[in-house]
Amino acid sequence: MFSLTKNTGRQGEIIEVVFRNGWDYMRGLLTGGKAGEPRLPSPEVLCNILIELGPVYVKLGQLLSTRPDILSAKYIDKLTDLQANVPPVPWSEVELQLQKELKQPIEAIFARVDTQAVAAGSIGQVHRAALRNGREVALKVQRPGIEVVVSQDIALIKGLAELVSLTEFGKDFDIVALADEFTTALKAELDFTTEAQYTNQLRRNLSKTGWFDPKRVVVPEVYWEVTTPKVLTIEWLDGVPLLDSELAKSGREEKFAKQRQEVTTLLFRAFLQQIYLDGFFHADPHPGNLFYLDDGRIALLDCGMVGRLDPRSQQILTEMLLAVVDLDAQRCSQLTLELAESGQPQSLERLESDFDRMLRKYHNLSIAQINFSEVFYEVLQLSRNNSIRLPSSMGLYAKALANLEGVARSFDPEVNFLDEVKPLMTDLFRRQLLGENPLQTALRTALDLKSLSLRSPRQFELLLDRLSSETLKWNFTIKELDPLRRSLDDSANRLSFSILVGSLIMGAAIISSGAQTSQLSLVSNILFAVATLLGLWLVVSILKSGRLR
Repeated sequence: MFSLTKNTGRQGEIIEVVFRNGWDYMRGLLTGGKAGEPRLPSPEVLCNILIELGPVYVKLGQLLSTRPDILSAKYIDKLTDLQANVPPVPWSEVELQLQKELKQPIEAIFARVDTQAVAAGSIGQVHRAALRNGREVALKVQRPGIEVVVSQDIALIKGLAELVSLTEFGKDFDIVALADEFTTALKAELDFTTEAQYTNQLRRNLSKTGWFDPKRVVVPEVYWEVTTPKVLTIEWLDGVPLLDSELAKSGREEKFAKQRQEVTTLLFRAFLQQIYLDGFFHADPHPGNLFYLDDGRIALLDCGMVGRLDPRSQQILTEMLLAVVDLDAQRCSQLTLELAESGQPQSLERLESDFDRMLRKYHNLSIAQINFSEVFYEVLQLSRNNSIRLPSSMGLYAKALANLEGVARSFDPEVNFLDEVKPLMTDLFRRQLLGENPLQTALRTALDLKSLSLRSPRQFELLLDRLSSETLKWNFTIKELDPLRRSLDDSANRLSFSILVGSLIMGAAIISSGAQTSQLSLVSNILFAVATLLGLWLVVSILKSGRLR
């Protein structure tokens, strides 16, 4: 609660926005109310609140849109389109920021800088410029003073997370860790060198491939000599958003159909390589980040949000794709549990039943009619309903797939996701099985087999020795055994107390019947009193346990 009182001015602004939009739950939290179970407003109201709260909360909403494992699809759809309604910073402030970061006059580095911003976002704004060597560049400059606002809002976000963590929802989703994850991502957004590194890695990965012509896919070059934590300078690419291109506007004209199909295939192959081979992918391929260049190439822009998948997750997701195609509910359940970070379903039968009910919707549909990104969103929803926590990378994976498939269907309505994947499956399985270097994988496997063959006789001999000497021990873990053991312990304890109470009563009766002195009568009374107290305690404990019958 302490962190909520650090920035009372900012907290007052937030309370005012929340009051105005009628979010009762958050209003109660901010005014010191009890943290009950979270109640979100409608997606539209939530977006309005985030926009009014300013750039940091807009960015938070955009980060939340990458977590369909936490929020339902209707919230994800709204948050995905969330954009900060912020005017560009005046050029005089931007100029001061540039000089401060680059530590020399702007004229010494740039031949020209357009003072009118091309685009303005929640963290920075973009200007077109030209270096002294004549190269056209896009200059992204951080909004002056944004780091102060971010640090204040991060403190409030963490304070609210601590309150919500007291609820069942907060415990189920480890809301404090989630807030830490979001605040780390927000801080990373303030360091433009991180985005520059991501851009460089994607550029390197896509320049080496056997799945498509690497010359037809472009990731802008980073100019490191003019890049700092608050200034990012990248190659300027002439083009338009893919869905605004002449190809996209040509509709169903026959002469453009083949060209559209080629671009769609190129787009899918570029992203399938990132996801299933590289394990490092552009996680935000929305229409504004996919450009159709004047020379016919496809450009991937704004590489600040990326996802990562380890080889095991890549393999499981490939198998999940096949299980969905086969409408195999049991296999989908098994693969979901293999992906899980923590949590087990209360009932495996219920999980399989949920998958069966979900996949049954697609029984009468052709493969072309199945929206695979929608299926993966439903997989995340089923996991959430069954208290299974999947890695956060699964949210980025589902979001990237949803954006990619959405753009592809808008660009080419005839697209079939599976038709794009099928030609790559054989190569994909070969690479996952043998790796990039089959000879090296074969040699490693041969060494493992040799080591196993050398150890096996000795291990078998030890097993026989233990069997013959009767020293072999078996360790079993039986589910639900602990509650049974505790129940037996309770029963044994109560039986012991019952015997003790009976013994005290009998002893007291014997002493009382033969008592000749006042001392013996006193001992008899004490024994009766102790037996009575123990008996009452035993009866009360049985009644409180609720197991009288």
